[in-house]
Formats: sequence, C-alpha cells, structure tokens
Amino acid sequence: QVQLVESGGGLVQAGGSLRLSCAASEIGFKINAMGWYRQAPGKQRDLVADITRGGSTNYADSVKGRFTNSRDNDKNTVYLQINSLKPDDTDVYYCVVDSVLKRYWGQGTQVTVSS
Repeated sequence: QVQLVESGGGLVQAGGSLRLSCAASEIGFKINAMGWYRQAPGKQRDLVADITRGGSTNYADSVKGRFTNSRDNDKNTVYLQINSLKPDDTDVYYCVVDSVLKRYWGQGTQVTVSS
C-alpha cells in the first residue's frame, strides 16, 4: 500500500524557519516529479514548488528566494526548507509524488506562522 508520510510542520514566529519532509514508500513504480502544495481553509490548493527526478526546480513567485525544494532519490524523500516565514505562509502543506501511473498526495502538515 502506497504511503506518503509528512513531517516537520508546526508553529513558528515570523522570520523563522521550518523543514518539511515527505517520505514515499511502496510506490512500486519509478517516481518522476515530487513537490509541495499548500491550502488554506476554503481556498484552492496551490503549487508551492516541485522538482524533477533530475533536480530541476520550479517555485511559486510568492516563495522564490525563501523556500528550497530538494529530494533524495535513494530514499524516495522530498524536502521543503522554508526560511523567512511570513504569516501569509500559514497553510496546510501537502506533498505530492508523481509516478509513471498516477499522482499521490500526502496527508498534509500544518504550518502556522505567528506575527
């Protein structure tokens, strides 16, 4: 059974940092892109960042220069280093993993930034 286990969310003051992790297991097929989305209550889920198997990254304009997306292909794990956090970054963050057959979503981890 496919599992995506997220960790690293929490409560942090503005200007602080967090590192999110998402480990994928039992995918069974080659993993292509991995990444992160975020969603506030009542709003759509928006792309934060993604990274190809070869390491090419893509970021939402709102996080460029503050967020860094990386991955470890041997561990099937994707990371999101979040620096200079702002209250507007408060959301539930979801990891996403694309295999050759389908997209898988993590369970979400809450990031709350206090001002």
